This record gives sequence, structure tokens and C-alpha cells, in this order.
Amino acid sequence: MTTLHDYHSKVLAWIDQDPDLATVAELRALLEASQAGDEHAQAEITDRFSTRLNFGTAGLRGAIAAGPNRMNRVVVIQAAAGLARYLLAHAQAGKTPSVVIGFDGRKNSEVFARDTAEIMSGLGVEALLMPRMLPTPILAFSVRELDASAGVMVTASHNPAADNGYKVYLGGNDQGSQIVSPADALIAEQIDFVATQMNVGELARGTYSIIAESVIENYISQTALVAGNTALAPSTQPHFIYTAMHGVGYETFAAVISRAGFVVPEVVAEQNIPDATFPSVEFPNPEEPGALDLAYGLARRTKAELIVANDPDADRLAVAIPDETAAEGYRRLTGNELGAVLGWRTARELTRTNKSGTLACSIVSSPALSAVAKHYGLDFRWTLTGFKWVSRVENLAYGYEEALGYLVNPGTIRDKDGISAAVALLSLVNELKSNGSTLRDHLEEFSMTFGHFASKQISLRVSDLSEIPRLMTNLRSSQPDFVGGSAVLTLDDLLEGNSDFPPSDVLRFWLEDGSRIMVRPSGTEPKLKIYIDVVSREGDLAHRTSDAAKRLSTLAEGMKELLGL
Repeated sequence: MTTLHDYHSKVLAWIDQDPDLATVAELRALLEASQAGDEHAQAEITDRFSTRLNFGTAGLRGAIAAGPNRMNRVVVIQAAAGLARYLLAHAQAGKTPSVVIGFDGRKNSEVFARDTAEIMSGLGVEALLMPRMLPTPILAFSVRELDASAGVMVTASHNPAADNGYKVYLGGNDQGSQIVSPADALIAEQIDFVATQMNVGELARGTYSIIAESVIENYISQTALVAGNTALAPSTQPHFIYTAMHGVGYETFAAVISRAGFVVPEVVAEQNIPDATFPSVEFPNPEEPGALDLAYGLARRTKAELIVANDPDADRLAVAIPDETAAEGYRRLTGNELGAVLGWRTARELTRTNKSGTLACSIVSSPALSAVAKHYGLDFRWTLTGFKWVSRVENLAYGYEEALGYLVNPGTIRDKDGISAAVALLSLVNELKSNGSTLRDHLEEFSMTFGHFASKQISLRVSDLSEIPRLMTNLRSSQPDFVGGSAVLTLDDLLEGNSDFPPSDVLRFWLEDGSRIMVRPSGTEPKLKIYIDVVSREGDLAHRTSDAAKRLSTLAEGMKELLGL
């Protein structure tokens, strides 16, 4: 059993190797308070030193503070050294491995990036650092563009302001995709070795190179091509609002759309410049209530046709359209709605040019994209949750996941990209407008062509983490015959894995009425997540919409009853 004295010894050992004066002072204050009997300080030390931040397929992510269970310079240096050891162990004979490193505008992002570059260089890896804070998609692009062995992006994406993170990509056969098993576990082993066997203060630091502006220019040029050959007449240019959500997206976004021929939009000035405190939003995530309020206000004042939003590292895209029934006067499209219409755009282009390709989305995304693929005779693939899986689909032409992640140009990048997705969306809106139509009209046409798909999520937050495996076990052991009055045709348990998926703690119900229900634990929060999808294909649009909404509600109540909620 670890005693309080043991924890105090761990704190002193940590202070001995910590290069950050701020976190050293933080730990000294906690240690002094704990030794004086402060129970809060004792609990804080126990929480920070009883375990480490887990390094997995999402890399690292956590609150910025001192200790192994937080994001700080020691943890980042250990991660950099562990990744370097992994790359050196797996390098081709006679070839020096290389890494490209990017960072966003969050607190300590640049510091963490420079530490990474110096440590990896000191261990023998060629390190190339982005010249300034830039979007995650540029980093992902650069891994392929520079034929690097790996990439590191220092970002916590759309997490709260207190957080930062460390996302890892691999080059070579991985083509610049995010890490998956077994690479994540092998890298984690090396990080643990560094953490237990080395003092980071004694690691050699080397020199690194700054990535040339031409790499960024190439990203801008290639992403602008997503717009296609659509003529952009002034009369059909969409009048839209853009928000960077206090992140790093605007400079690159503006350069790309200008290159593609679009007029630069009006911006939400309060959110346009990177600000690590994210002062205007509680959570810098366009999915969160209130995050788009400033954009809604500006759109109402200027009568905008569209709102376009990136998250802080610009790998996600949110879009809102005018809607007189919405309280704000605009309605944000769901990730599934936007994913479906962007997939439809890809399918039509493949058909027009007589090309093949695969459409793909994560298993918790709507079945709408599979209907598009079937309609056009294209291949379709489900993947596990996470873009690390979507981006790896063979012959991928387009992929998305419902959490606002879209990949419209897999020949250029192998990760979700909120900037290229925005270019595709603006091109579609311009085409529609030139034909006297709107995005809202297009969504209605989708419903009448493929069926009206509707989705709903239920998140069950727990205080006791053991509740989640108990609920999953109960569902597995007593498989229901009905949910909300609809018969269960099949129940797929992905825990053992199959030819399509590696093992994953996911249950998938297919119901007699064509509905689908997914149940899985959250990968980042103490939640059980339930995804319900229905489709209505009979009657006019009003009937389809009403029917889908009614069935969603019925199935949601059925799942709550099944789980005893």
C-alpha cells in the first residue's frame, strides 16, 4: 500500500526533474500544505501521483498541472522520448527516422512542441517543427507531404481551456493516419520505460529544423482544389459567417477559400484570434449549447445564408442554416446531416467522372451514408469509432463520423479536416444557389431520395465507473426481444471482434422496422452512450419527418426502460 510518505517522496523526485518553474512551485505548495495536514492537498497529490495519464490511440489528453496524471512538461518529455525510442527501434536499416511537430494556440502548446523537438532530436530522430501555431490538418498533411516517420500535434482540440493534449500520427504504411493498435501499446511501453528508468532532466537536447512555408502553401493549394471547377459568380457566392472558436483556423481557412475563389466571410471578431482562455464559451466545441451564440447574433444582424464554424484546432466543421422555427433563427445541422450531404456530393462526383471509391463512416454514425452508397452502386464500409479507423479504409473516397469530423480529400490527408470540409460545403452551396436552391432544400431532397434519417443520442453519466460494465453485461446476458415495441432482428456483440472490426466494447441492435441502436462506453468520459437511428421512407416529407421523430422518441424511452433509467 502506498503511504502518504511514499507520495511525498514521489513529489520530491518529480520536482528534481521538472524544468518548469511554475509546476515546481505548484508542487512545492501542495507538498507543504499536505505535510501540514491539509486533506485537500493530500487528496490532490494522491490523484496526481497514484497513476499516469494513459497513452492510447488518442495519444495523451488531460488538464495542465503538475504530476504524472496531468499534462505538463515532464509528461510531454517522457512521451517524446518514448516515441523517439519506438521510431528508432522500428526504423529501416540505415535510415534516420523523422518527426514533424505542430501546435495550436492552447496554453503551453508551443512549449510542449519545442520540448518534443529538442528531446527527439537529442535521441537521434530528425525533428521538424511548424513555424507557428497552425491547424491540426496541416500537421496531418505534412506527415505525408514530407514522408515523415511520424507526426505529433500538441492540441486538446475542443476540450475545455484547462486541458492540453498530444496526438500522434505515423507515416510509411500508415500514410499519416493516427496511431492504432499495436503501435499505441508499443509506444506506451517505451514511455513507461522512460518514466521509470530515466530522469528527463538528464536527457540530451538536440537541434531541430523549422518546416518551410512551402509545405503550408502546398496544403493551401491542394485543399483549395476541393472546390472543383464550379464557376463562382458573385451572385451565387454564399453570404456566410465564420467563427474560429478562439482557435487557429481562420488564417488558413481564409487563405484556402480565397485561393478557391470564394469571398472572405464576415467573422465573429470576438472568437477570431487564438485565445487559450476561450473567454466567450464554456466549452470551445461548436456542438455545445451556447458555443455558436455570437455567430447566431451576427448572422441575424447581417441576414447570413450560412454559418461555418471550426473547432479550435480546425479539424472539425459545424454548419448552421436559417430556420424560422429555431429560437436563434438558425439551426445547426447535426454531424449526420452534414456527413450525409457531403457524402452525396462525393457519390455524385464519382458517378459523373465514372470513378470508383468507398464511402465510410463510424459505426455510431447514421446509416444514411450507406443508403447513398447503395443508390450509386459504390462500396461502403463501417468502421469503429474514431477517425484513426475511418482514414484507413481501403480505396476511401469519403469518410465521416457524427462528431463533426469529415474527410473529403483522402488523397491529400488521412485525418478529419474542418477546412477542406468547409470548402466542399461552400462549393455545394454555391452550386445549389446557382440553381435557385438552398442547403435546406437539398436536405429535403435527400430525405425524399434516400429516406428521412433521424438520430438521437442518450448519455448516461455515472459516478461509479463499475456501473458501465455492469450495464453492458446485463444487456449481453439478457438480450431483449423488443425495444420500444419494435422487434430486435439481430444483436451484434463486437467485444470478440470479427472480420470487419477488431474487438470493441460495443453492442449493435438492428430492429424489424429498420432502426438501429448502438450502445458503448464513452472513451473519454464516465458515460454510457446510446445512439439511436431511424429512417422513414413512406409518404411526403412532413409525414416522414413526423414519423421518424415519433419513432426516435419511442425507442429512446424503450432503451431507458431496458436500462432501468
